[in-house]
Amino acid sequence: MGLVINTSALVSIERSIETHQPIELDADEVYALPAIVWAEALVGVRLAPSASRAARRLTRLNAIRAVTGIEDFNPLVAEYYADIFSELSKAGHLIPQNDIAVAATALTLGFGVLVGPKDEAHFRRIAGLDIRVLPIPD
Repeated sequence: MGLVINTSALVSIERSIETHQPIELDADEVYALPAIVWAEALVGVRLAPSASRAARRLTRLNAIRAVTGIEDFNPLVAEYYADIFSELSKAGHLIPQNDIAVAATALTLGFGVLVGPKDEAHFRRIAGLDIRVLPIPD
């Protein structure tokens, strides 16, 4: 099994590179970035307070992307998205739509979701989704 990296985990990984204390990921695990996570990361680049900060952030993100690749939001992911949204809606427990897209990508691939160190418990509302929490760096 692999893990899709949620935005909270991606930001933590990117920041750990920035501070020269990189978080060690399991080398035996396969990682993927959902397209929506990449989009959210690019928003962070676009909103950086300076061009030099944006360039540094993009360089770090591209290094991560080179390892993970980007998983498209394709018709099969859309099917999973619709299923998850419908189930959560019926239960009255909707979560952020971008996180539904992350979960749908994970389920499509047969992967779990890696979230940041502060956890994102709302992912646990999705049946059959394995959630892993990124460890807090030492």
